[in-house]
Amino acid sequence: MNIISRSNILPITDSDIFSLRLQIFRLFNSQSKLMDSGKRQDGGIQLLLSAEQEAQQIITAARNYKIARLRQARENAEKEVADFRAEMELQFKKKVEQSSGDSGKNVMRLDRETDTNIKHLRSDASRASNDVVDMLLKRVITTKH
Repeated sequence: MNIISRSNILPITDSDIFSLRLQIFRLFNSQSKLMDSGKRQDGGIQLLLSAEQEAQQIITAARNYKIARLRQARENAEKEVADFRAEMELQFKKKVEQSSGDSGKNVMRLDRETDTNIKHLRSDASRASNDVVDMLLKRVITTKH
């Protein structure tokens, strides 16, 4: 006799256990009223025991399903984290290779830029040196009364 439908077993929580036991108790009481006094004791107890066993099987199946789902979720999350970590490490390695692979080029480029800047500074200094010398001479020679 199937008291509780197997299609309703998932998801089941611990709070549902009380509800199931209450249903079993009510079923037992309603069945016991219909039986005669001689059969009531044996039949009612047997009915209660079979209903309790079926409820326990449903609860156990639901708990096992819940545990399996949690394990699967944990495995999926660990796989996603591992995939993400691998992707980030690959991107990091590519960036390191790009920056270290160009280090020779970067040094050469910086040398060229430095030489160009030095040449500009020397030419600017040579152009301005005559003007600076004239200005300094005017200040030193000119006196104010």
